[in-house]
Amino acid sequence: MSETMTVMPRDNRTWVPLYRHLGPCSPPSFTGAAKVTPSLADLLRQDQLRVDHIHWRLSESEGVGVTKGSVKEPLRFGVAYLHDQPVIRVRIGSESKSSEQQQQQSPPGVVQTVVLDTASDVPWVQCAPCPVPPCHPQADSTYDPARSSTYDPVQCGSPACEQLGRLYAGGCANGQCQYRVPFPNSNLSSSSGTYGTDLLAVGPSSGITFKFGCSHAESDQGGSSDSDNATAGVMALGGGPESLASQAAANYGNAFSYCIPAATEKRPAGFFVLGAPPSADASAYVATPMRRYPRVPTFYLVRLQGIAVNGQLLNVTPSVFAAGAVLDSRTAVTRLPPTAYRALREGFRGWMAVYTAAPPRGSLDTCYDFAGAFFVVPPRVELVLERGNVLELDRSGVLFHDCLAFAPNSDDRMPGILGNVQQQTMEVLYDVAGGAMGFRRGAC
Repeated sequence: MSETMTVMPRDNRTWVPLYRHLGPCSPPSFTGAAKVTPSLADLLRQDQLRVDHIHWRLSESEGVGVTKGSVKEPLRFGVAYLHDQPVIRVRIGSESKSSEQQQQQSPPGVVQTVVLDTASDVPWVQCAPCPVPPCHPQADSTYDPARSSTYDPVQCGSPACEQLGRLYAGGCANGQCQYRVPFPNSNLSSSSGTYGTDLLAVGPSSGITFKFGCSHAESDQGGSSDSDNATAGVMALGGGPESLASQAAANYGNAFSYCIPAATEKRPAGFFVLGAPPSADASAYVATPMRRYPRVPTFYLVRLQGIAVNGQLLNVTPSVFAAGAVLDSRTAVTRLPPTAYRALREGFRGWMAVYTAAPPRGSLDTCYDFAGAFFVVPPRVELVLERGNVLELDRSGVLFHDCLAFAPNSDDRMPGILGNVQQQTMEVLYDVAGGAMGFRRGAC
């Protein structure tokens, strides 16, 4: 790992707690916020929208194995706030504090709870004025650029505005650059407003000058429950130049990591880190090369060589995994090539024969009735990564709502997606500068 990963000194890191926004350790500002537990059908529907969007984006790249006609156009993706997302709290701006806050030595800026998104590029938060609707209610105070002396709108024609490109550019208004995070193939947008800069502080750091979308409107939520997340916006971590990862590279070496706590257990919060670990910690990670698509730089991918169940390698040739798998912090259920999924399902069912089978639940076709079961022990599932390193999933990442926590793509040629159910409890390290991924089990 030390040969393939860029190692930064320990003092070149900063971190904040990471929560599931509907979890038992969700941020204090969410205490009074509505927490609507979604149905499994609703969650799986939104999860599929997310998957469709990723595949639609990848269809822009040649040789990926996804064609425009092979995936559905992802309707309303941009406003599909998936439930129980990983969130962090950051400070934006330099808004003056009240006398009480000053006595408490509260740092400047407005605290905002944002969703971590490794498969998008443009960070954004709701900004005053932002009436509801078209904006959604949020638990934190709304960031008001007019009250921050360090806010500055990006000017039209500037390099930062031009960098938004055709996917995120929203035109020009009064000389100020406008952004939009759009629905693919649609004239609607999920978030739109002024593209601006202000100070961003992640954890105890002094902050960086940060470009982000100042959202004053969102697309029609269609009356769904998608807006019950109460977060302020999205902290994009994709590989594009607009993301937090890219913007913070000069300060933190273009590396970040996170650990998502298990949804089924009352564990302490996880964490989000900007910066790479010191070299002394490198042996704790299972490492594998990071793959990228030049024409779609947003996504980070790894390649699998196989899958094992309770130590038995499944009879799947490595070529089945040739399209790679996208790492996504917001997709819940991992997607596999159908050939690999069928082998996994067969092996898993063999080890689970002692339990009572239950009917399928949506896209989850291997489910169980554990009523009366004193103790449930699913078999170990291990992912064999490129170069042969083996990553054992936490047991909490094997079952999801009493079902096998995997689903098939429609075609072996389509890239897989490694979802957050499988990622939970492990630190997932993105060493973008070094071109490597690392996984450390039992980190939270």
